[in-house]
This record gives sequence, C-alpha cells and structure tokens, in this order.
Amino acid sequence: MTMPTPQPPSLASAERTTVQRVVGNTVTAATDLLAVEAPLEISLGYGSADHRQTHTLAVTMRTPGHDAELVAGFLLSEGLVQQTADIEMIEHRADPRRPKERGNVIRAELAPGVAVALNRLERHFYTTSSCGVCGKTSIEAVHASSCPTPPPADSPRVSAALIHSLPERQRAAQRVFEQTGGLHATALFSAAGELLLLREDVGRHNAFDKVVGAALLAGQVPLSQHIVLLSGRASFELVQKAAVAGVAILAAVGAPSSLAVEAAEEFGLTLLGFVRQERFNIYTHAQRITD
Repeated sequence: MTMPTPQPPSLASAERTTVQRVVGNTVTAATDLLAVEAPLEISLGYGSADHRQTHTLAVTMRTPGHDAELVAGFLLSEGLVQQTADIEMIEHRADPRRPKERGNVIRAELAPGVAVALNRLERHFYTTSSCGVCGKTSIEAVHASSCPTPPPADSPRVSAALIHSLPERQRAAQRVFEQTGGLHATALFSAAGELLLLREDVGRHNAFDKVVGAALLAGQVPLSQHIVLLSGRASFELVQKAAVAGVAILAAVGAPSSLAVEAAEEFGLTLLGFVRQERFNIYTHAQRITD
C-alpha cells in the first residue's frame, strides 16, 4: 500500500469571526480566521465475532478532519493495536444525546480475536513536570505497555543540509496555520527529504497521531526509514509515540524536555531540537546525522 497524498486540512478547519483590530491608537472592525476546535469521542469495539464489547476510550479536543487517522494513531501509540490488520473498521457514529454532532463521535472496531488488555482501556496522561511522575518509571511504563524496539541498523543516515531544508518544506504545506496561526503540525519525510504526509491540529499529540495513523492504515509502519518533524517542542509523550511507531529520526522546531531526551536515548531515536534558521542541536544518537 502507498501513503495517502500529502494534503493539509482544507480551510473548513477554520472559521471566520469578527474582531476589533487595534493598530497603534486606531481601532477598526475586521474579520479573522480561527482554527476549529471540537470534541471527538473515541470508542472501541472488540471481542470475538459473536460476542462484541464496547468501551469509551477518550474524548479529545481536535481540529476536525482525518479523524480515522487520528484514531488509528492513538490505538497504535496506546499499544491497543500492532498492525493494520488489527483494525477492522473506523467510522463516525451518530450520538443519540447530540444527534446533530455525528462527526464528533467515532468507533474503532478491532478485528475478531485481537486481544485487548483491559488495563490499557484507560488512557494514562503524563502532564507537566510538576506532576511528580518519575522519569525512570515513565520510560519503563512505555516499555511495558508498548514494547518499542530500537530502529534497525540500516536506519537512514542523512546530511545536516537535508535537515536544514525540512522546516521550510513543512511550513509551505501548513495551509491552515498560514491562515489562523493556531495549529500544530507534524510532517513525515522520506530519508531523501521528500514530504510524504503533513497533518495539522490544535493538539500537537493529535497532529502526530494523524500522521502515524495514516501510515498505519497504509501499511507503512514501522517508520524506521523516515524523518518526523514537529512544528513545536519535543515532549516525552511525542518521543514515546515516535518510538512505538519505529521512527528513527525525530526533529523539532522547538526544544526537547529532559525526559524526552532520556527517553530518546533509551529507545534508540535520534532526537534533534531547535531545527530552524540553518541550525539545530543533536541530543541523542548522533550517528544518523552526517556532515
């Protein structure tokens, strides 16, 4: 299977509003575009063919569009699926409580016989550094739940010049961000620097899940021969998601956190930060970056 065409969300992901624009001491009425944010309720169907069960996994705030990819990536990063064949169907469902909001409820049906660990049906969030989560415990929890393996020995080596070129290619494809300034983006590149996928979302984790989900549904996971570029910072959660998807090189326009660096070292990822203006820092596994 091949990757879907790398199209960003349409401007249906933005809506117009009237604002009072202040320039110096002058106030004028103007029209502005806002990035759309709406809830998505994700439920899971699983079990044998003759005995199906359902469970509500999460409600996430996201930018509408590419919802099936978002769910597929979420299932992979949470360790609920391992491959494309584990997912039988993902579709929007009507919500009897809110009949006009069909687009905001989605069900993923796992293939009959796919084992589901009940303790994984409750999503665990790692929040800020003040939450008291121990770094070592967090990384061990990811190993236990998702079993990421280091990228293979033949994972790509790329030049610094190629890395320098990626932010401009990503930004040129961020159509909705250009209009609203309110979205995160995740871009998937080949080892030759070709833009394969770009997804935007109000949530940086959702943008990442959309890219990984698209790759999963196309049968292209693990992403050990690819580069992922984040439009913002690199958090522990995003390194974890990259590790589960088999990403070899994770680059970010912003800074990584200390736990992100620790996790990247542990999982065998090359982690790059401050990738902008012809410079970047290499935090882990520098052997994949050449002069």
